[in-house]
Amino acid sequence: MPRIVGQIDQAKSLAILDAAAEVLGTGGLSAPMDEIARRAGVSKQTIYNHYGSKAELIRAIVDRRVEEIAAPLLAPGAQDHPQEALAGFGRVMLELVLRPLGRSMLKMTVQAADDMPDLARAFYEAGPRTSRRRLADFLRQETLAGRLAVDDPDQAADFFAGMVIGVRQIAGLLGVEQAAEPEVIERVAQEAARRFMRAYGID
Repeated sequence: MPRIVGQIDQAKSLAILDAAAEVLGTGGLSAPMDEIARRAGVSKQTIYNHYGSKAELIRAIVDRRVEEIAAPLLAPGAQDHPQEALAGFGRVMLELVLRPLGRSMLKMTVQAADDMPDLARAFYEAGPRTSRRRLADFLRQETLAGRLAVDDPDQAADFFAGMVIGVRQIAGLLGVEQAAEPEVIERVAQEAARRFMRAYGID
């Protein structure tokens, strides 16, 4: 089957996204596309043909992270076991927030926000806003199914994310706290899910 104009194979797409995350995370949003292309082993034109712009490339990077975070909400049986699904969501979210590359990308985006608001907006819309929306949709479905009683899913999604992330993201951005051990992340995710269910669960 002939390839559609602008389409590239999955291996090249993943290589571009991995390279872009590394280059932008360490060099900031103004890092050159030539360096991304070099590390991905493709031409700069290939990147532009497939993604169109740096803003769309950033959206694709963050989209992949959101898919990882939201995966526990879509796993088989997740709707029947909301506490376990929430704990999984919290675990992956916290892992990505505390991962060095995740911290550096957010730091660089914040630093560049004034000069490149479109790129910063792309990061926010594709990342934090979309992950919260996925969680709010899950909470809305669980409420309709009678397993939760959430009157404002959007606000509740913010509450849950806040419990999980807490001050850890700020501490990471300031460089005053290292990435947490897996058992710490697991404990935080489980406790946040348990407390959330006490607040919104159906007895």
